[in-house]
Amino acid sequence: MTVKNSATVQTTIAVAAGPPRVRRSPGGGVLLAGLGVLAFSLTFPSTVWGLESFGPWSLVALRSVLAALIAGCALLVGRVPLPARRHWAGLAVVAGGVVVGFPLLTTLALQTSTSSHAAVVVGLLPLTTALLSALRTGSRPPRAFWAAALAGAAVVIVFTVQQSGGKLSAGDLYLFGALLVCAAGYAEGGRLAGVMAGWQVVGWALVLALPLAVAGAAVALPFEPVHLTAHGVVGLVWVAAGSTFLGLYVWYRGMAEIGVPRASQLQLAQPLLTLVWSFLALGERVSAAAPVAAVAVLVCIAVTQRAGSRSAGRTRADAPVET
Repeated sequence: MTVKNSATVQTTIAVAAGPPRVRRSPGGGVLLAGLGVLAFSLTFPSTVWGLESFGPWSLVALRSVLAALIAGCALLVGRVPLPARRHWAGLAVVAGGVVVGFPLLTTLALQTSTSSHAAVVVGLLPLTTALLSALRTGSRPPRAFWAAALAGAAVVIVFTVQQSGGKLSAGDLYLFGALLVCAAGYAEGGRLAGVMAGWQVVGWALVLALPLAVAGAAVALPFEPVHLTAHGVVGLVWVAAGSTFLGLYVWYRGMAEIGVPRASQLQLAQPLLTLVWSFLALGERVSAAAPVAAVAVLVCIAVTQRAGSRSAGRTRADAPVET
């Protein structure tokens, strides 16, 4: 009996490297990741609002400072211990890609690009995230997964480019740079969310970036004019509390439960949601092709979820962490 009890304890530690509740149910993970996508879909319109009051560098710096303060308070209240030394490099990747790189590059792009045009980046993000995750973790999703992912990405790209009139703006280099750094941050954050709670991944990444954010705010605010408006304040609050903290919290937790590749495919719906918010909040025009594209994307998402579920039962190929 002693041998059996020891084996049981060892098996539990090997399979659940973090809290046992990390993988509860595929349905719960899909819901959490979906809520993250919903929060992210409001980021571009909110950033456009924020730019009414702040310059791009000031907006990104203040966004990071506010989000880091929220995260720091949550970590203090929860008495969360410092992460192990081996996790700090991964947290630095998350901070550089998701907390600093993506917000800065997309904010600079949105000075000349519309919110709907910037959604092209989000259309490519799921596929790029899945590719980087596969390279990072060694996972091997089935061919049906990749075929559906490529098809979904193609639908989103064609749709968003058509929405912007087929023109490439000067901000496209910023957008594609943002795509790469954000995918790296998502993939690494999803891996870390398998060994610590998702909100802690977000919280420590934000705290790690706080000194840089404070320095950036101190330098940018004196040089960029501030004209406070209701839209500007709401936009800043949302990108800080909604997109950067709460959105990343549910997103990383969802990725920990269903795996990075599967969760990333839910983001195929994000450009379409962004177009809806851009129309409602910013008055940007959306063509009648939106419903057709939405149905096509949802079909692709359904295929990736089904393929990922079959694969996970046999090899855990879409798990965010190698065990």
